[in-house]
Amino acid sequence: MSTYKDKIDLSKLPEHIAIIMDGNGRWAKEKGYPRVFGHKNGVESVSVITEAATEIGIKYLTLYVFSTENWGRPIEEVNALMELLVNSIEKETERLHKNNIRLLTIGDTNRLPEKVRIKLEECCKYTSENTGLSLILALSYSSRWEIKNAIRNIVKDIETKKITSSDISDELISSYMLTKDIPDPDLLIRTSGELRISNFLLWQIAYSELYFTDKHWPAFRKDEFYKAIISYQMRDRRFGK
Repeated sequence: MSTYKDKIDLSKLPEHIAIIMDGNGRWAKEKGYPRVFGHKNGVESVSVITEAATEIGIKYLTLYVFSTENWGRPIEEVNALMELLVNSIEKETERLHKNNIRLLTIGDTNRLPEKVRIKLEECCKYTSENTGLSLILALSYSSRWEIKNAIRNIVKDIETKKITSSDISDELISSYMLTKDIPDPDLLIRTSGELRISNFLLWQIAYSELYFTDKHWPAFRKDEFYKAIISYQMRDRRFGK
């Protein structure tokens, strides 16, 4: 029986896929459950899609886990999300290491609770030498925050004469981003039918291919992921030329 995975051209894989994981709350509401139920099931999708990316040889997978705007959600939901994050890291660290996956984070992680920061740092350090998939979690992240932070650092380095204004280029700006050691996404996926970027990797996705699906994140499984890759492979990427 043919599957979407069988239709993927492994010689033309996107090197980096980024995902806006949307729809946990709506998925739970449709089933008559509280939002936290959706977040818990969303964790399962993270595990499944990470496995799918590893199976076919994707090099980088960035997941938009928690935005700076999400701090404005009800405190009960935020606390539940933080606890879920801690539990997930504890549960998944050994599996990530066993599967040669390296964990990285981007975002204003200083805002995260200490318990979360410690678990993240431990997992990142433990998996730092792995050479397979790089799994990047965007936590307490927003692109405008990242760009503002980059501008501040550029200005600071101009003032201290480390660089001059004439040095400013696309490459230099990219080197001040949190993703400086990560290639720009080739493919950006957003689940749950929303047609917007939501302040995610705005600098980095200048020439990314965009893919939107009506599937809520807890219902997004391997075939949906593979369908997005097939769609990507059918496109002609011209990079403005």
